[in-house]
Amino acid sequence: MGILDWFKNRSSHFDPHQLSDEMTLRAIDKAVTLTNPSLKFVRSYQERLAPAVGVSVRYIRDVVLSLPPAIPVSVASWSTEPALRAFFVSASDIPSALARSQNLHTLFEKFPDLDEAYFMLVMAYNEQRVLGMSLRGDVVQRDVVQTVVGFSDHQARICGQEDVEIRRLLGTQAFEYLVAQALSEIGEDRSERRELADNRELIRARLRLLQQQGPGLGSVFAMAPANSGELLKLEAQLLDNERQMESLGSPQFALDAELEALREVLERPERYIRV
Repeated sequence: MGILDWFKNRSSHFDPHQLSDEMTLRAIDKAVTLTNPSLKFVRSYQERLAPAVGVSVRYIRDVVLSLPPAIPVSVASWSTEPALRAFFVSASDIPSALARSQNLHTLFEKFPDLDEAYFMLVMAYNEQRVLGMSLRGDVVQRDVVQTVVGFSDHQARICGQEDVEIRRLLGTQAFEYLVAQALSEIGEDRSERRELADNRELIRARLRLLQQQGPGLGSVFAMAPANSGELLKLEAQLLDNERQMESLGSPQFALDAELEALREVLERPERYIRV
């Protein structure tokens, strides 16, 4: 299954109510496909990843199932829903916030007969300490340190037709996020290896150029060629480059290291996703 295939019906990839060995295998396939398809050539890659993937899937399942039930989001429900009154300063802020969601626009364009949609409301959380007043008994105390919480930048990120669809999509995207964290860690080693490989090709090209020029007029006067010092310098750089490449290990070793990095991230999902 290719990368694009994984994004065509993402809501079917994760079902928090029906964890199975088949789901684990699909998750392994997805993690490897998104990270590096060549990881499939590492011996026993599925057996090595299965325990860690199982940890991540169960952790995400618990997170998804722990989320509160959906609430109606509308101007009319602002006055009766405490959460909406906390999230939005006024009822009039709700339509403008939802109107900015391209995801909602796309959903209703795709399903024009849809009357309502479910979505994950994402916001920036702002917290600051201020001095205010507090009532203790019948006494009003001034200059009391208080924590004021505010929300801004409201966005409807994950949209769908049913609550269960949103939870499945959330689980799928949470798993993809973990894989992305592994990729960011793997990327540093890949960049170093790629930079060394590029430098090696550049050094070799310069060596070939100098060697093709030959000794030139230096042979006529029994003198060392003028570029001999440059040759020695490039040869030393090439040796140093090869030593650095050897320290990173063979391509097979690199694949094994990438698999291990992926396994370590998936084994500890709580380090990256916290609720």
